[in-house]
Amino acid sequence: MLLYYITDRTQFPGDETTRRRLLLEKIAEAARCSVDYIQLRERDLPTRELEALANQAVRVIRKHLRTENREPRAALLVNSRTDVAIAAGADGVHLRSDDISTRQAREILSAHTRNSKLETRNWLVGVSCHSAAEVARAAAEDADFAVFAPVFEKKDAPKVRPAGLEALHEACQGGIPVLALGGVTLENARDCVGAGAAGIAAIRLFQEHDIAQIVRRLRS
Repeated sequence: MLLYYITDRTQFPGDETTRRRLLLEKIAEAARCSVDYIQLRERDLPTRELEALANQAVRVIRKHLRTENREPRAALLVNSRTDVAIAAGADGVHLRSDDISTRQAREILSAHTRNSKLETRNWLVGVSCHSAAEVARAAAEDADFAVFAPVFEKKDAPKVRPAGLEALHEACQGGIPVLALGGVTLENARDCVGAGAAGIAAIRLFQEHDIAQIVRRLRS
């Protein structure tokens, strides 16, 4: 089961400095517990601050894995900002459904192939999708995976209509791995996998709990 932690530092208590520290600690925890993907989704930050935070996140992940003498597994993707992902030496970018295309993101990467911080062969592009047609389009453009949402009703967005498991199943026929997002819990994650999802993506499920326990229960 692929696992995708999506960050939101605004959910942490304290001032901005404290929130960023807690976020980096949670990112390190996710890397330590072999979460596959981590999306830095701090959309309100100005470009320079987002790049600085992305640089810190990259260092945190790689420093921890070197200390543990392990090959890097957790891949850091930056939400929407291909330029920031490249500048920070992240592992890829996560595109919104209304964002530039996967091909355009890879073209931007191609213009920076001499950047020594980048492992261009393994550079990832994930795409947010809300329909089977969008997943098919992402697959046609050679995206590495899609995140399909919202599958279930979300308590903080009751007016957003959930797509449901049948729509998730249809989206999973698109030819690339699809991760389920939106109201996913320990209790319904099995249903997502049963519908064909390659894994699950979440903010609160990871950020508000002990990640080691969440990962162990999901992968059991």
